[in-house]
Amino acid sequence: MEKKVAIITARGGSKRIPKKNIRPFLGKPIIAYSIESALASGLFDEIMVSTDDEEIAMVSEKYGASIPFLRDPSTADDHATTVDALLDVFSSYSQRNKFFTYACCLYPTAVFTTKERLHQAFDEMIRKKFDVVYPVMKYTYPIWRSLKIEDGRLVMNWPEHINRRSQDLPESFHDAGQFYFFQVNTFLKEKKLFGNNSGGIFIDETEGQDIDNITDWKLAELKYKLLYHL
Repeated sequence: MEKKVAIITARGGSKRIPKKNIRPFLGKPIIAYSIESALASGLFDEIMVSTDDEEIAMVSEKYGASIPFLRDPSTADDHATTVDALLDVFSSYSQRNKFFTYACCLYPTAVFTTKERLHQAFDEMIRKKFDVVYPVMKYTYPIWRSLKIEDGRLVMNWPEHINRRSQDLPESFHDAGQFYFFQVNTFLKEKKLFGNNSGGIFIDETEGQDIDNITDWKLAELKYKLLYHL
């Protein structure tokens, strides 16, 4: 039987925004939004939070997630990657003789993730036989006109595009940093999320916001209020 798990990666120890993953976002801990979206989707046999932090674990359980085990500290430091955390989760499940066909890695600050987007990503993955599908956003300014600093001076990364019209340049997209829906066996074999067989669902800039500092946090709250007419 094919089973699906939602894995919310939420380590403790955030330095730029203390207690970031459980900090109140418009009235409730920010991690609650990811948990509630996963629950509302009805897609998952299990919704778990991978954390090394007891307080995060307690808050997560309050909002309906499970904490079947705590994360290994080696995958929860400043240098650990999402892939490291996911490999730790599947290793721990394997030791308990528990296996999944599909998984969705959700970030704990992905407040704009909805049940509809989760279904859209899963359907896209199955229909087009992708290994992984994740939300992407269009760059609002063409990256082909981007600049860099060399010897203290601004120069173009791609000077050959200096006279091309913006509408004639290829569209460019970036990972929205919200979630990744993927085939577990392929992930365990390749040990990466960004492969050659990836698909994207396209979201508007009002539906996403990286949250790395307090300014990002305030922008995310403004966008959320705008999106949901709060």
